[in-house]
Parts: sequence; C-alpha cells; structure tokens
Amino acid sequence: MQRPQRIGWPSVAVILSLSTIMTTTATAKPFTYVNARFGQSCTFPDEIFNNPLPEPENGDGQQWLSADGAELTCSGINNVDNETPRSFVDDEKASTESGYKVTYSKSGKNWAVLSGTKDGKIFYERRLFGKDDVIRTVFLEYPSSLKAKYDPLAGAIAKSLRGP
Repeated sequence: MQRPQRIGWPSVAVILSLSTIMTTTATAKPFTYVNARFGQSCTFPDEIFNNPLPEPENGDGQQWLSADGAELTCSGINNVDNETPRSFVDDEKASTESGYKVTYSKSGKNWAVLSGTKDGKIFYERRLFGKDDVIRTVFLEYPSSLKAKYDPLAGAIAKSLRGP
C-alpha cells in the first residue's frame, strides 16, 4: 500500500533550519504558504517578508516583499514545454540576457537549483518538476549588500518548497 503524501507541512529539518536562522535574525517566525491552485507550499519568516502582494487572478502563486528590498515568490506553472530540470539549467546558463549570470546550478531527477546575479541583485531559485506536469518554484532576489543576511535564509526557504 502506498503511503499518503502530506502536503503543506515542511520537514523537521527545514523547520529546525528556519528556526535556527530566525532566532539569529531577530524574532522572525515561520509562516507556511500553501497555494490552492497548484498545491505548492513554502515556509519563510513572515516578519522579514512582511509585505504580501495580491495573488494574480490566475492563482498561480504569491509574492512577498521585505522592507530592505528583498523579494520572495512561491509559484507554479504548467509545464507546457516539457521542460526538464537539466534543460532548465542548461537554458538559464546559456542565457545572454544583459545583467544576468548564473554562478551556481545543480539538478536532480525532479528538481533544479540556480543562483547568480541579475541586474546587480543576487537571486536564488529552486524548481520542483511534478509528475502532474506542474513546475513549482521558489524564487528569492535581494540586494548584494544583504548577502550575509539572505544567503542562509535562501537555502532554508528553498528547501521548504513542497508539491503534491
């Protein structure tokens, strides 16, 4: 018998990781966002990302802003181009977009991670490629001057990304 999959609850390791980071970054508490349309979820400190933007009409995800210029997006898209983790990484690394550079990439069977710079800011992106042909994404972008603050948060938030 197949074990049912729990959605919307981050792993104990993610909670401990976020808890450790958050105790060192003031009194930030974890918040778990769950998307109704695609079922992706991510956990992050809502005292840092405390300005939620309205969800788009299509309900594909949500974006939050911080007071110091960081942005966090948790979203999903239908995989209409049959993208794979490897093709995603290869395409992004080959990009000639001005001001965009991938400095780290890794992919597995159903996931991919990228990090780099875009227009003078640092970005970190994790994608999960679901069997339901949905790509679920966590994307963070923050000023380079805040690297020490957001680099540890980026990894913990990205690892909290879940999908059905």
